[in-house]
Amino acid sequence: MKLLSVAIPCYNSQEYMRNCIESLLPGGEKVELLIVNDGSSDNTAEIADEYAAKYPTIVKAIHQPNGGHGEAVNAGIRNASGLYFKVVDSDDWVNAEAYEKILKVLDDLTENETIIDMLISNFVYEKEGAKKKKVMKYENVLPEEKVFTWDDIKRFRKGQYILMHSVIYRTQLLRECGLELPKHTFYVDNLFVYVPLEHVYKIYYINVDFYRYFIGRGDQSVNESVMIKRIDQQIKVNKLMIEQVQLDNIRNLKLKKYMFNYLEIVTVVSTILLIRSGTTENLDKKRELWRYIKETDIELYNNLRYGFMGGIMNLPGKLGRSIAVGAYKISQRIVGFN
Repeated sequence: MKLLSVAIPCYNSQEYMRNCIESLLPGGEKVELLIVNDGSSDNTAEIADEYAAKYPTIVKAIHQPNGGHGEAVNAGIRNASGLYFKVVDSDDWVNAEAYEKILKVLDDLTENETIIDMLISNFVYEKEGAKKKKVMKYENVLPEEKVFTWDDIKRFRKGQYILMHSVIYRTQLLRECGLELPKHTFYVDNLFVYVPLEHVYKIYYINVDFYRYFIGRGDQSVNESVMIKRIDQQIKVNKLMIEQVQLDNIRNLKLKKYMFNYLEIVTVVSTILLIRSGTTENLDKKRELWRYIKETDIELYNNLRYGFMGGIMNLPGKLGRSIAVGAYKISQRIVGFN
């Protein structure tokens, strides 16, 4: 069994996938790199096969019809033989020194017959054109370099979330919790992180800047104008988060609070993008989203709607929407998200 499986979802990634793959190859025989060619029409398939032929004990090329990012991750989970599982998108990369330390920790834990459910590390926003790189750290929240549980965690601040870039899950946990990401849907990263959390008990945090998250290309899915065009997919993920996890069933209060805050920020993003678009159709979708939440879970609706952020997002009229957009812009500058 490999120590770590890394899925690399690729769709028309010929321009940058080599950089991603090369950053992961130093893991050597402890890792397997699952390059998932998701129906690309460029040279992605050939590049994947090239690496699989050159490193047959490390790299596996998986070719499938286009199913979107989520289905590429699903394929990675299905084919993974590693004890732990990580997703690294093809336009991102990892830091060599941090990578080495993470593999050593996972190796040492395994040698000592200590199995964890989730490993967390920092990630860096490699934002194009930004003079200063923002790093998402967890050093003041999570105990460092020891196994801990949700009870040992301090309070996360607003904007400080465990994202796909910062998490490594135990592979079997992902399978046992029934995680299945929807096809042809963007923004499934939120589901990948959110759905398994209630099944996580043993956690480990390494304070290293491991994942380098490239952000800033005009065609990127997290570009705001692109997100508005794909708003139906953002709403779909938002609703699936509500449907697939019943917060009332989570007994650990710290985990429940964290997951509520996570769901809240996703709902705020959905709402503000619908407002920002300025169209009558999307303002109707905003009302429909909140009506859906109310009809699905009245307690969740009340907590979201009458919380600070929910109140701002639902201020009436044009002035109310302007205030909501202003609050969102301030959050962008403070938190550093797109």
